[in-house]
Amino acid sequence: MKAVILAGGKGTRLRPYTSILPKPLMPIGELPVLEIILRQLVHHGVTEVVIAIGYLGALIQTYLEQSPISRRLKIRYHIEHEPLGTAGAIGTISGLDEPFLVMNGDILSTVSFSDMMRRHLSSDADLTVGVVETAVQIQLGVLDVDGDNRIVGYDEKPTKTYSASMGVYVYSPAVLRLIEPGVYLDAPSLVLKLIAARRRVMGYREKFVWIDIGNLGEYERAQIEFERDPGTFLPAS
Repeated sequence: MKAVILAGGKGTRLRPYTSILPKPLMPIGELPVLEIILRQLVHHGVTEVVIAIGYLGALIQTYLEQSPISRRLKIRYHIEHEPLGTAGAIGTISGLDEPFLVMNGDILSTVSFSDMMRRHLSSDADLTVGVVETAVQIQLGVLDVDGDNRIVGYDEKPTKTYSASMGVYVYSPAVLRLIEPGVYLDAPSLVLKLIAARRRVMGYREKFVWIDIGNLGEYERAQIEFERDPGTFLPAS
């Protein structure tokens, strides 16, 4: 099984830390979040990983070359000379000739990557998107106004729940034909393009911990969750 990890972003919401350290090397406990992801992938049967690097990518290479994880799976690097988006980068990577995982390199989760792949294959999907339920509180009173401008309802600071992408996908190789090499394309645009082409896009929704460490608040929450029970995130070697 193959996987692609997107690790080329600048991590601007985590500055000043990411001024000197790429976001995938931000430590969770004693390990960079990228190494935690790689250990999980090995546990779920991944044998080859392509890491798409850009900003401070040389530090990622240097770290992994000295890490024992590099001896447990094949790691190769794809250098992004300019940002191509969360889907555009995939179109320029060679050797993706079987269904493969794609994920952001800044996620702390307990997602079963092997189960997600099984679901993808059994559903005959072109693309499977990992789904997380997220609650958003509206910081204003929300009015229900009819056509005559009569207020017929008032909901003070309601909380709405949405199904959101968690930045983990399974691609079938056929999707690559819809990604133009060297042209910027983000994941939402790819999903809409697939839907418009009447291709099969499925969601993977299970109970798991999922934290995107893209801002300081979530990074601190990831530290707390990890320290509470490291074994939840780190499979036995």
